Amino acid sequence: MRSLVLIGHGSHLNGESAGAVYRYAELIRERGLFDEVVEGYWKEEPSLRQVLKTTASTDVTVIPMFISEGYFTETVIPREMGLGHQGPVPPEGVARVLGGKTVRYTLPYGVHSSMADVILERAREALPDLGEEGTPPTALVVLGHGTTRNENSNRVVYENAERLRHSGLFSEVEALFLDEDPKVGLWPERVRAPRVVVVPFFASEGWHTLETIPEDMGLTGAVTEFPDNPHGPQTVHYARPVGTHARIAEVILQLAEEARGTGGRGGDEDRLHAQAWAAFMTMARRGMRVGEVMITPQLGMFEVRHALDEGIPGGDLTTTVTPEGLRDQTRRDEGGHHRPVHTLRNLPRGWRAVLSEADLPRAMHALYPAIVEEGYAHQQHALRATPWATTARRQTGIYAKVQKATPEQVEHVAEDVCSGCLRTRLWASEQLPRTFFDGVPGAIPCAEACTYLVAEVREEVSGKRGSGSGHSH
Repeated sequence: MRSLVLIGHGSHLNGESAGAVYRYAELIRERGLFDEVVEGYWKEEPSLRQVLKTTASTDVTVIPMFISEGYFTETVIPREMGLGHQGPVPPEGVARVLGGKTVRYTLPYGVHSSMADVILERAREALPDLGEEGTPPTALVVLGHGTTRNENSNRVVYENAERLRHSGLFSEVEALFLDEDPKVGLWPERVRAPRVVVVPFFASEGWHTLETIPEDMGLTGAVTEFPDNPHGPQTVHYARPVGTHARIAEVILQLAEEARGTGGRGGDEDRLHAQAWAAFMTMARRGMRVGEVMITPQLGMFEVRHALDEGIPGGDLTTTVTPEGLRDQTRRDEGGHHRPVHTLRNLPRGWRAVLSEADLPRAMHALYPAIVEEGYAHQQHALRATPWATTARRQTGIYAKVQKATPEQVEHVAEDVCSGCLRTRLWASEQLPRTFFDGVPGAIPCAEACTYLVAEVREEVSGKRGSGSGHSH
C-alpha cells in the first residue's frame, strides 16, 4: 500500500484557499497510482497534527503544496507533523519512521526542475505565436512573491528564469518580485522588448494575481498597451499563475516517485487505522448517528444526511453522490461562512448524500476529518492528549505570543470557540468516558487545541479580540 499526502496552507477565513489542493488530489486520485490521496492543512482539517493518523498505509509520502521553500515548508510543517527536522529540506527529502509508518517529506512542488516547462506553457497560452518566425522580440517576466524573511523563497524564481533564458525563445528574461527587490513596479525600466509576457510564479489565483500585480504593473486586462514607456511602446500579455496549471499534477507525481527511489512494493495496511474503520463500517451497516449526521443503509448503499432532516423526503433535499460533492456541500454553514473546523455545530441542512460502501469512508473523512481514527484510539486508550502548555510552547513566528497567554485568557477564548464544538477537550483535562463508537453521537475527543483556537488566543493576547470574535473566522 502507498499513501500520498498533499499539504496546503488552508485558511480560517477563506474557503477557496484549499481549492487547489483538493483539485490536484482529485486529479492524482483518478490516476490510481496511490492507494489513497489525502489532503492536510495548517489552518483547516485534517490538521498537520492529525493527517498522518488518517492514512491507511505504513508507506506515506508527504508533499508540501507550496510554490517555494520558506517558513512553512522548513519550519511549520516539519514541526507540526513531528518530523524532527527544521531548516532547508535536502534535495532527496527527509525520511522518518513515525508511529510505525515510513514518512517521506519532499521539497515543495514549486522547486521541481520541471516547473520551467509549466512557466513556458503559461507563456504560450498568453502568446500562441511565441517563437514563430517574424514575431517581434519578446521578453519574459517571471514574477515571484519574494520575502525578506527567508532567503530561499526567491531562489526558485531566479533558477527558473535562468533555465528559460537558455531556451532561445525570449530576447530577455527578468525575475521580479512583489515584496523584495527588484520589484515588479520597475519593469518598464528593466524590460526593453516591445512585447512582454508576465507569468506569475504563484500557487493559486487570488488577491495578488487578480489585484496587487495588475495594480503594481498598471495592467487593465490580459493584454495592455503602454505607448509611452521609457524604451518605446510595449504590449504586456498577462498569463495565469503557474500553480493552477493541470500539469502540476505531473510535477507532484514526479516528486513522489523521486522521494521513494526504488522503494519496492510499498507499505502494509496500518493496523489501528484498519481496525478503526472496520468498527465504524460495522456500525454504519446497522445505521448510526455521529456528530450532527445520520447514516442509513439502503439497498447496499448508504444515505448520509443532517440528523435534523430526518423524515424529510429525499426529493426535498439536494442530493449528491460523491465524497467530493458532500465535501463541497458542507464546507460552508447556512449563512455561507467557511467552516475550517468541521466539528463546530454549524453543519448546514438541506442535503443528502447517497454513497457506495467504498465511498463512505472518504465521505466521512470530508465531513469529519480524523474523528474515526481519534475516536477509536480514545476508545482503545491509545489517544494521547497534548496539554495546552505543550501546544503553546511549540508555536513560532506570529503565534509565539500565545506562550504569554494566562490560563484565564485561554479559558475565556475556549468558552467562546469550543462551546460551539462537538469535541470534548481532552487537552484541557475534560473527561470523555464514551464516544460515538459507544452510541453517543456527539461524543468526539479533542486531543489537542486546534489552530483556530491558537489563532484566537493570539488575538486575545494582542488585545485585538472583541466579544464573540471567535465566530468571525
